[in-house]
Amino acid sequence: MNIAIMITVVLLPIIGGVLIPVLPFKNRKQMMFYIETLVVLNSALVIAMLLNKPEEAFVLFRFTGNLSVSFHLDGLGSLFAGLAAVLWPFAILYSFEYMKKEERERTFFMFYVITFGVTLGVAMAENILTLYFFFEMMSLITLPLIMHTQTREAVLASRTYLYFMIGGAAFAFIGMIFILSYGSTGVFTPGGVLDLEQIGNYRNLALFMYVMAFFGFGMKTAVFPFSAWLPKAGVAPTPVTALLHAVAVVNTGAFAVMRITYYNFGAGFVRGTWAQNVVMAFVIFTIIYGSARALKETHLKRRLAWSTVSNLSYILFGVTLMSAFGFAGAMLHMLFHSFMKICSFFCAGAVMHQSGKSYIFELDGMGKKMPKVFIIFTIAGLALMGVPGFAGFISKWNLMSAAVDNENPLAVWGVVALLVSALFTAMYMLTISVRAFFPGKNFDDSKIKNLTDPNWMMILPLIFFVTVVIIFGIYSGPFVEAIGQVASVM
Repeated sequence: MNIAIMITVVLLPIIGGVLIPVLPFKNRKQMMFYIETLVVLNSALVIAMLLNKPEEAFVLFRFTGNLSVSFHLDGLGSLFAGLAAVLWPFAILYSFEYMKKEERERTFFMFYVITFGVTLGVAMAENILTLYFFFEMMSLITLPLIMHTQTREAVLASRTYLYFMIGGAAFAFIGMIFILSYGSTGVFTPGGVLDLEQIGNYRNLALFMYVMAFFGFGMKTAVFPFSAWLPKAGVAPTPVTALLHAVAVVNTGAFAVMRITYYNFGAGFVRGTWAQNVVMAFVIFTIIYGSARALKETHLKRRLAWSTVSNLSYILFGVTLMSAFGFAGAMLHMLFHSFMKICSFFCAGAVMHQSGKSYIFELDGMGKKMPKVFIIFTIAGLALMGVPGFAGFISKWNLMSAAVDNENPLAVWGVVALLVSALFTAMYMLTISVRAFFPGKNFDDSKIKNLTDPNWMMILPLIFFVTVVIIFGIYSGPFVEAIGQVASVM
């Protein structure tokens, strides 16, 4: 029964999403009820599955030999699946209010719900072939979401997104073929699967394949020099950009890099080599680069997008430490950053929805008119900075501790990058809150006299997300311990 649930939670959102444009809903409320019920039911099935995890794998298709599309849940996959299951129902609820004035609403929700199933397919992939299949399906399904408004800017952004994803797919495909050719199995195995005898004297070639796979799958994490697509994708409706930045796309890339590093090539194989130095150097640079671009950016959503570029490389930095401690820090930041960033983006979306303003210099005085939204935004900003008492501090502390204990000399520069990025984060997040609450003496509040906080459909998800951020900050012990156990098998 538990095995059957694995395929159910993947197919239910996909099939249910496809039906949204064709079902004869009498009114919008019926459509909303159908979508929310579908997503909540699927999330409940995921949670039930995680509480009683099936030990066997479920083979959906078997091609030949060890080539199959199959599902299995391990510790890392459970973390990612659980994250998606918690975030999606609240994201859907928020979207109902945000999208009520938008065109092509049914098409939007079709792809939005299907993405849930595809994300779970990535999370539960048993082998590299299944991961690659759903990884690329993610690119195709999210493309119409980025292009949803069909403006010239949206079309150009989706074109950029497509170009980057095609390039990433090519690099990732080469890495996958190498693993299938020189691995004892394609199944994800802690410690790696490479057959060192078969590789023989071609160790440098194998390391080069790792670097290609890292940047191929890492394309979705917007690691430099492949960062441009992520801020441009901000033209999509806020529910899309928030979920893209929290779990659906960017964390899929980070998740895939974790898989190939610790479950395919093996951290022991890459540790101490030139390949580790190359990927770590790019990641460290991206941490600073993303934060600096966020500090310079004046558009609210694009500033948060550049913040995501930086924070994704926090995760990758933990991965490139090639240690159990670093891996644990990476998983912690993937989890905590998801809640911090979706909270920040949903606050930005609420401001844009209520006021029609998109630029930071237009936010003066809004904190007094929208106190709930901007108080929550400020808390999320403090968490992203790494202030003690909030989730971001826990994950950043673990990442820096892992770097200090690491033998690679580059790790010290990673610590420096994290500290500099924290300073930049304080500057680019708090300046927004300061403008909102302290507009200055010459501010004319008549321009925003009718501005108010949004209704409960937007506020409830924000309250939930910020509550989770606070809980993670003051009571993180069980989560840190559980993730440490997942990492310890490396």
